[in-house]
Amino acid sequence: MTPQEASQITRDLCHRAPVIPVLVVEDAARAAPLAQALVRGGLPVLEVTLRTPAALDVIREMATVAGGIVGAGTVLTPEDVAAAKAAGARFAVSPGATDRLLDACEEAGLPLLPGAATASEAMRLLERGYSVQKFFPAEAAGGARALRAIGAPLPQITFCPTGGVSPANAPDYLALPNVVCVGGSWVAPADAVATGDWTQVETLAATAAALNG
Repeated sequence: MTPQEASQITRDLCHRAPVIPVLVVEDAARAAPLAQALVRGGLPVLEVTLRTPAALDVIREMATVAGGIVGAGTVLTPEDVAAAKAAGARFAVSPGATDRLLDACEEAGLPLLPGAATASEAMRLLERGYSVQKFFPAEAAGGARALRAIGAPLPQITFCPTGGVSPANAPDYLALPNVVCVGGSWVAPADAVATGDWTQVETLAATAAALNG
């Protein structure tokens, strides 16, 4: 898979809803009902971070949910790429990018949304062919004002800001011409997932799905 092909796929995924849920799930038994609630709420693209021992099992469970498109987040190494794809991930997300990681995703045919926090990082990815990138950590890196400034000389790059994005500031990002969607964890609060309050999750997802800039 070429970087251009990967960017087209991630662009299409980012256009499906204004928010991509960023999910840290400890218990694979919660995976399918969580995914179903998010999809019912209008958020079909799901990022499961590889931050828990259960993450790969969570991806396997979510991959079976009708209407959902599950990917792996916090993908850092070629080994992560192989494991994520074997578990059923249809895309990958990384907080940054290395040549080894980019090579591995391209060779595996796993579309990658690579992270950038500075103009130089964004330019390097663009030079390689990645025109759709994750802006991370969004708030710590300067927020919507910083991303607006980066977009002025680099309008050909589209971003998905993640990191500190909330219902309060998401509209500021979504109003930018170089932002197609945001990533956020608020749609799946840990207490709601732990107690199986899928109605709350679905309600939060529906509200997020209605966001615009």
